[in-house]
Amino acid sequence: MAGCDRNHTRLLAAILLSSVACLSVSPGTSGSAFAQSAPTTLAPKLPDDAKMVLSANELVYNRDAERVIVRGAVQINYGGYQMVAQQVEYSQKTGRIVATGQIELIEPTGNKIYAEKMDVTDNFADGFIETMRVETTDLTKLAAVNGERRNGDEIILNQAVYTACTPCATNPDYRSLWHIKAQRIIQNGKTHTVRLENARFELFGKPILYLPVLEVPDGTVKRKSGFLFPRFRYTQKLGAGVSVPYYWAISPTMDATVTATGLTRQGFLLEGEFRQRFETGQHVLRMAGISQMDRSSFTDGTVDAKETERGLIGSRADFKINPRWSFGWDVLVQSDNNFAKTYELSTFDGTTHTNQAYLTGLGKRNYFDLRAFYFDIQDADPDSVAENKQAYAQVLDYDYTAPQAVAGGELSATVNLTNVNRNREDSVDVFGVDRFRGLEGTAHRLTAEAEWKKTFIVPGGLSLTPLLAARGDILGLTMDNPGPTYTGDYNGDDTSTRGMATAGLEARYPILMATANSSHIFEPIAQVYVRPDESNPGSLPNEDAQSFVFDATNLFERDKFSGFDRIEGGSRANLGMRYTGTLGNGYGVRSIVGQSFHLGGVNSFATDDLVKVGADSGLESDRSDYVGMFGIDAPSGLTASLSGRLDEEDFDLRRTDFSVGYEGIAWQTAITYTSIKAQPTYGSPYDQDEIQTAAAWRFREYWSVFGSVTYDINNSLVTRNGLGVTYDDQDTLFSLVYKNERDPDQSLANDWSIGARISFRTLGDINVGDSSFNALD
Repeated sequence: MAGCDRNHTRLLAAILLSSVACLSVSPGTSGSAFAQSAPTTLAPKLPDDAKMVLSANELVYNRDAERVIVRGAVQINYGGYQMVAQQVEYSQKTGRIVATGQIELIEPTGNKIYAEKMDVTDNFADGFIETMRVETTDLTKLAAVNGERRNGDEIILNQAVYTACTPCATNPDYRSLWHIKAQRIIQNGKTHTVRLENARFELFGKPILYLPVLEVPDGTVKRKSGFLFPRFRYTQKLGAGVSVPYYWAISPTMDATVTATGLTRQGFLLEGEFRQRFETGQHVLRMAGISQMDRSSFTDGTVDAKETERGLIGSRADFKINPRWSFGWDVLVQSDNNFAKTYELSTFDGTTHTNQAYLTGLGKRNYFDLRAFYFDIQDADPDSVAENKQAYAQVLDYDYTAPQAVAGGELSATVNLTNVNRNREDSVDVFGVDRFRGLEGTAHRLTAEAEWKKTFIVPGGLSLTPLLAARGDILGLTMDNPGPTYTGDYNGDDTSTRGMATAGLEARYPILMATANSSHIFEPIAQVYVRPDESNPGSLPNEDAQSFVFDATNLFERDKFSGFDRIEGGSRANLGMRYTGTLGNGYGVRSIVGQSFHLGGVNSFATDDLVKVGADSGLESDRSDYVGMFGIDAPSGLTASLSGRLDEEDFDLRRTDFSVGYEGIAWQTAITYTSIKAQPTYGSPYDQDEIQTAAAWRFREYWSVFGSVTYDINNSLVTRNGLGVTYDDQDTLFSLVYKNERDPDQSLANDWSIGARISFRTLGDINVGDSSFNALD
């Protein structure tokens, strides 16, 4: 170990700093075609009290020549930087530093720099380095025949190559599929730009793109205006399309993207997205428009075939008032009801777009949510019948749980205020059965409910939970009577009230059985709820309790209806068994089986309803259908689940959902079978049997094929299918996907499509259509 005076410290610090300063070159991102990962600081910052450790076989200081030489396995550690070289020489007369022989520098960030010779000034403003190579912590590489620094703020690399190579971390012999070669790469520290001259992008060792000159921001610039990678797509009725996005960095808090898309069949589509950040949130404004060139390519009679000038404006925002309160909105306005879906405009291309504005607050034991809704139904109907039937709704929800025990138990309260206005009656006739999904007019409802419960553990392990609940509703109605076709007794009064009181008891008796290699928990569960009959069943509007499926997941619910517009009345008992098992070989098993019994009063599920919500549910009789669920998880990656509902009299299978999946090293697959027997009164006149399958196979390293099929058994029809192939080595991703969706009503704008994506890590993506595959999510 050799000691050093001030001159030596200055020498070695200069060596380290010069090395780093010559290496801060690589293309940048932020709306550019190329990305960067190499060091970006022009002058590393070292602590003022940094200590230097020097190790070398020999140190020579010639006072007459004013020259310092360290040679032989030189190792320097200074301020977090580590450097090794065969020899380092410093001339105080010329002020130059020369390091030679297998130079390796490791920065505090972990980046590694290699070189054979380095010749720089001691103020590291100018210098020259030979055979330079950089390996960064994010596994990108930069190499050059030589590098030069001029005027302290300009770096020039000659005959440079840039690439990313994640697999190299575990396989040094791996060669990346792509790289960029440039005759010169110039980084300007003042303008913070990187200029590539005579650059070419090579894939599989073959040049596929030549760029005479390309200037992009360096890594110190997070956002810079410029053109982004073009996107490509092809769909059956829009034709081939090329999208060219331009990114505009307006200010540190504002930016925008303008995208021009040329479609071979429909013409020119223009899109714009403006984004602005505030201290408390952000706002996004989206616009798009087109003048359709070939309406005849769409199905006759659809809105797509009738409209020429089409466009939309969308606005989304989310703001934080404080850590607990926030508000925002998501609003879409378009020229017709199918523009966004037809042209697959992201964030707006669903079948239903929910326009809403909201105010939410979350406390330690309470929750407030106020929302206004309008549902934009996107279909090809030129008359927008389905959308015109949708309601304008405003909903307030408040939940509160007392922080302290009340009478030794937990007290909670729920408040719901709902206002619904509909301009047109929403009704449907299914084989002579009328279902009124919404009445024309306005309805107001205020609901308040309180619940108290306490759990006791009695000797022997029996768990008893008594429960008391009370609820009241006030309704104001100005809705049209559904008319004579409604088989129930509709209440046409302008105001109405109703209430419900419940006394319940739940008993659980968990039994633990353990062996040397497994454990099993059997838990018989019994519930009894005593309450009066439901007030005005079927006489009031039902807006939020229309969807109902009786299965094992809601067997033990006190009120099994999905919303506030219906109340479960009458006395009822729920009986069942829950089992959880853990086997020594890594298997996990779980199951629930049970049945519900109507004990007295009027069965709410057997009463008439505007939407026939309780019909064919399995709860309309005094003794319900049997429901059950079984699941298993295997250590091999195999999972399976089975749930079903069986008729209480003949055990006929009324509904079943079966799924099995496997996820291994090379294989991933999932199969789902769903069978729902006809529920004519509920609006489903036919049996529904469907099989969905999806699989992915990794047949070679980095290569996979995948596909999915959905088959309608009753109609003997493949309703959806897709097939694709992908290559992914973490640096290069290529995916090609074919999708086909068959619509019996011929109302879809696009039946089949081909999507592709090629992505180069640190550079960017090129997309052609939609290449996503979600069947195995």
